Amino acid sequence: MAFDSLSERLTKAMRNVAGKGKLTEKNMEDMLKEVRLALLEADVNYRIVKEFLDSVRQKALGQNVLTSVEPGEMLVKIVHDEIVDLLGHEDAGLKFKEKGVTVIMMVGLQGTGKTTSTAKIASILQRKYSRRCLLIAADVVRPAAIEQLQTLGKEINAEVFTKGVETNALETVRQGMAYAQQSGFDTVMIDTAGRLHIDEALMKELQDIEQLVQADEILLTVDAMTGQDIVNVAKAFHEALPITGLVVTKFDGDSRGGGVLSVKAITQVPVKFVGEGEKIEDMDVFHPDRMADRILGMGDVVTLVEKAQEKMDIEESEKAAKRMMNGEFTMDDMLVQFEQVQKMGPLGGIIKMIPGLSQYSGMINEAKADQGMKKSKAIIQSMTKRERQDPSILRSSMKRRIAEGSGTSVNDVNKLVNQFDKMKKAMGTVSSLQKSGRLNEDTLNQMMSAEKPQPQVKYRYGSKGGKLPF
Repeated sequence: MAFDSLSERLTKAMRNVAGKGKLTEKNMEDMLKEVRLALLEADVNYRIVKEFLDSVRQKALGQNVLTSVEPGEMLVKIVHDEIVDLLGHEDAGLKFKEKGVTVIMMVGLQGTGKTTSTAKIASILQRKYSRRCLLIAADVVRPAAIEQLQTLGKEINAEVFTKGVETNALETVRQGMAYAQQSGFDTVMIDTAGRLHIDEALMKELQDIEQLVQADEILLTVDAMTGQDIVNVAKAFHEALPITGLVVTKFDGDSRGGGVLSVKAITQVPVKFVGEGEKIEDMDVFHPDRMADRILGMGDVVTLVEKAQEKMDIEESEKAAKRMMNGEFTMDDMLVQFEQVQKMGPLGGIIKMIPGLSQYSGMINEAKADQGMKKSKAIIQSMTKRERQDPSILRSSMKRRIAEGSGTSVNDVNKLVNQFDKMKKAMGTVSSLQKSGRLNEDTLNQMMSAEKPQPQVKYRYGSKGGKLPF
């Protein structure tokens, strides 16, 4: 993901400072040197890096950080706040008309994911803001764009207006706007044409459309993988059109993220959405403060909770939890838990959002974890209803049948059954403690330590025949 290497470097620098009992001007300068290198390696604009460090230094000296009780923590807060300022300080939400049709123009170069982003944002508007969206296919330069938008429109249950490639973009938009007003849509999203590079014909077409519709929002899609070129593209478009926000795509790639950190300070155009995957749901509203938390390894609990509420079946999870606490845990419940975790996205991404655990996200083999989850699901789905309810009835012949049906081995089946037995036993213990009123932190800690394998102690015999440990 973008910012991963930057996050690692900054977290290390911050940790070194926070661990100092006393902060001096020297170790503060050492930290700022590390921050400078981290930002430059992340491809942040040189002028922005200089201004960033000057501001941190000035605020640190101005707030008497060196003599404060927790100087390290104070300095971390200042760096955090400066990153938030760089990213935009406040959430830059969309502006909707109180009456009439809100018009959102999507612009950008070819290959930045503009058409896909149009559908993704429309999906967010429908799900989170209860907007009734019409998508206008105004990219008549690339014929496949119309078909692509129609396919995506069906996926999100949004109507797509098109007059085909025979009608020019301006006329398509004119007729589309008339249709939107007649049909009672409150939001129109216009997918405009892109080019491989910025040219006069492209800008003239976009300016004509903007003058016709008087767009409330003009969102520019930029590719996070292009680094500092994000700034150049944003400046060029902003000079020709009143761009109101950026949509950063491919944010889940291995880009260094410097362009995203630089663009707001240079162009004054805020990032409004970020796309972190290929699926429709893999896009979200951009929150500068939450991103700053993640960059500094502080996690992002708010986004994690929102993801859980949005993607998990809360009612089903509560039912499964209730059955678990009543000692009625079955393989079907285990399957539900696997499916709920998968809905949340890659495990490494989830761990990054948990405070204190972000440094461990790189240790997770995403492919291996995903493969293991799929294997476990396949094993459970290959069982009969009775076997799922009570795995203790499984015999060798049954396990061989399940292994063949799931494309796994008998050893894999045994491992999953053992894992299930441990989970059921733990849930039963917790349930009995809760019912007896003896469930507290001490008993939970005892249970945790009991689960850990005890070290094997080897003995030798002493001169008097007694057993002594080696």
